Amino acid sequence: MHPMVKPALRRGWRDLNTVQFGMTPAHALTLGPVDTATGSFLDLLNGTRGLPLLREEGQRMDLPEGHVDRLVTRLARAGLLDDARGGGAAACALREKKEVMDRLRPDLASLSLVAREPGEAIGRLAARRDLRVQVRGAGRVGAVLAALLSGAGVGEVDVLDGGCVEPWDVAPGGLPAEAVGERRTAAARRAVRRAAPDRPVRRGRKAPSEEGEPGHSLVILAPRDDIAVHAPDPSAAAELIASGTPHLYAGVVEATGVVGPLVLPGQTGCAECLHRGRTDRDETWPRLVAQWRSGRPRHVRPCDLALATTVAGLAAAHALAFLDGESPSGAGVRWEVSAPGLNWHARPVWPHPACPCGAARKPVAEDTSNEGESRETMAGQRPSSTPCRQADAARLAGTWRAHV
Repeated sequence: MHPMVKPALRRGWRDLNTVQFGMTPAHALTLGPVDTATGSFLDLLNGTRGLPLLREEGQRMDLPEGHVDRLVTRLARAGLLDDARGGGAAACALREKKEVMDRLRPDLASLSLVAREPGEAIGRLAARRDLRVQVRGAGRVGAVLAALLSGAGVGEVDVLDGGCVEPWDVAPGGLPAEAVGERRTAAARRAVRRAAPDRPVRRGRKAPSEEGEPGHSLVILAPRDDIAVHAPDPSAAAELIASGTPHLYAGVVEATGVVGPLVLPGQTGCAECLHRGRTDRDETWPRLVAQWRSGRPRHVRPCDLALATTVAGLAAAHALAFLDGESPSGAGVRWEVSAPGLNWHARPVWPHPACPCGAARKPVAEDTSNEGESRETMAGQRPSSTPCRQADAARLAGTWRAHV
């Protein structure tokens, strides 16, 4: 192990004996009491020395016997320490790709803030390279979203859509102006390749079940059709429910951005649950949906550039959190934001007892969608202002979360 204090966290001294790592309430931690010699020793935790050399440096600085090991353990348990050579074989292979690493360093630094264990951040980043994600829809939301995932290190991002690129499909970070007139799928896949920090994995067109090829880790439905955004057709995701494939919805409808739900088949509410729940609350809902779908299609749908980019960014963040093993707040929830107020609101998608997806049969104690009441708006996602003596039981005494 080559320990280093996570460089993503700014460091400052609150007083002569207390050092604060990080600035924001979500990630700031304070450590104390810290004597002058230990404070100087912290500068040596930069990833260039292994533990044996650090112990020798500690002896030269007259630190007590065992002090270096106790300090390293304390910092690691507090989530403040990384391992410059950790993360396993895949992480080591990634470190050897200097140009790729230079592109991904901001992503790695961000991951280090949420990954507690030393070496875990680069391990997650390396694991992204083996993931397969499919984006269905290559409009202003879908194409940008696919490029974001590719740029963040996801190894294979495939895009599916029909027709040709129209001028109103063009968006910074997505389909370029020179792609107008080309097939949407081909243009979007080219945008994905341009965004990738490394050469994307190329696979044959065989079915995922053939020759042991893995299926998609996540499918994102980002339709250009605003009706499909507002009232997603359950049949469009039927094969995803049947195969147990997680999928996420995203799009823009009438100056309203929508992200979610993230559907975990058999665990959280799906598009069919959404449709049945709306029908229970409003018996005219099926009639309205039928009229919307049968009406004359609009030539150009309302999807302003800033809102579309906002939706693509949030959807990509939810997707990456899920792919990295976290539990994003989009599971069983539709996040909606409307102009001009631009306040995000969460609308739970409850599992419906009559839906064949079976999510309603999951025990309530394990149903993540039942947490919807505690997250009505994004404003409610701020860390609590109630002081706590320590963040969790794993932290040793003397390490606590800062309230700044």
